[in-house]
Amino acid sequence: MYRNLTARELSESAIKAQGLVKIFGDKRVVDEIDLSVPAGKVYGILGPNGAGKTTTINILTTLLKPDGGSAWIFGHDILKEADTIRQLIGLTGQYASLDENLTAFENLYIFARLLGFTHANAGQKAYALLSDFGLEDAATKIVSKFSGGMRRRLDLAASLISEPPLLFLDEPTTGLDPYTRSQMWNVIRRLVDQGTTVLLTTQYLDEADQLADRIAVIDHGKVVAEGTPDELKKSVGSTSLHLQLTRQSDAEKAMGMIKRTLGTEGALTDKASISVPMKDPDGVFDLLLVFRDAGISLTEFSVQKPTLDEVFLTITGHIAKEQQTGGNA
Repeated sequence: MYRNLTARELSESAIKAQGLVKIFGDKRVVDEIDLSVPAGKVYGILGPNGAGKTTTINILTTLLKPDGGSAWIFGHDILKEADTIRQLIGLTGQYASLDENLTAFENLYIFARLLGFTHANAGQKAYALLSDFGLEDAATKIVSKFSGGMRRRLDLAASLISEPPLLFLDEPTTGLDPYTRSQMWNVIRRLVDQGTTVLLTTQYLDEADQLADRIAVIDHGKVVAEGTPDELKKSVGSTSLHLQLTRQSDAEKAMGMIKRTLGTEGALTDKASISVPMKDPDGVFDLLLVFRDAGISLTEFSVQKPTLDEVFLTITGHIAKEQQTGGNA
């Protein structure tokens, strides 16, 4: 069963990592990563598939030993005090840890009993969590009949049975529909309001923007930027240009003109939609004149605050979804 933090543990950072390294074969999947996560906050680790997010989580939760560097959870060394750390953390991984042949209630009840709850308390906790996650009507339903969103909510409920001080969520909303994602976001916000520290990995930039107090941007195993969402946005400029081309066939030509005229890369966010971070909004007029002379027409354009998509593009040189490796590093 998870336990309450001591006064000394409360005075420590929830997570502190220095120079973490993990090597698989000839690839440094985690490459000198530093992290500092304050207690009671949501800290986002943002990056595409294969960036090293899951491997970093596995190291911090004592599931993998690092090949270099050090890390502490509430002041406890991940190598020397793994048993203590496991009493202070919960983990919801990318894949559900549920028994599909049992009902939702039976899954939570068994987890609670394994964590030391009495028969009566385990039942009470299971029903309370089912209610919290909007699953009370599915309490007696076999998990194999659940939708993806229901499984994800039940999996998160299982990780909260003993209310861990620190919760690791590894891409908790991947594959969920927008409504269920929004439900999960509300659950995460409520947990933090109740004092839980959350480390969240995601490849959804809007999710990091919505939930995280601070964000580490990871690319190819390295932290390439860190700060609050607003700090990261300001680092790439004060404005963002959004263009909707009339003809999809003009996209490649338009991207080249953007680079030559504004000196920065645009991101093709749709087949005919382009987003461009800008430090000087006056350049918009120059670009529109270039487009007019080249016969490139627009159905709409707007100048807005930059998004995290543009932050990632500017920092790494590619959009967040491009880095596909075939695995879930």
